[in-house]
Amino acid sequence: MAKVKGDILIDIEKCKGCEICTVACPQSTLELSRKLNSKGYHYVVKIKDNCTGCTNCALVCPEGIIRVYRKTDKAKKEHLATITDVKNDITVTVRQ
Repeated sequence: MAKVKGDILIDIEKCKGCEICTVACPQSTLELSRKLNSKGYHYVVKIKDNCTGCTNCALVCPEGIIRVYRKTDKAKKEHLATITDVKNDITVTVRQ
């Protein structure tokens, strides 16, 4: 079986630093920055390169500003999930 590696991109200018994603991350990949974004919030940053692409962070982000990518040894990086502007209940299916 190919080794799965994940990566995330965070829109730090829209992050309000709620830290829900840091708690949801099973790998402890995320942490609150000491710096502030232009709106005056401490934003979340990736501090470790151990992301598995589980999408937990993107699923719990109330601002919908985290993009999750997953790649394997055999495949190039693939966009996996984007959650944006959620106003009602949603159903999310994650490809394995």
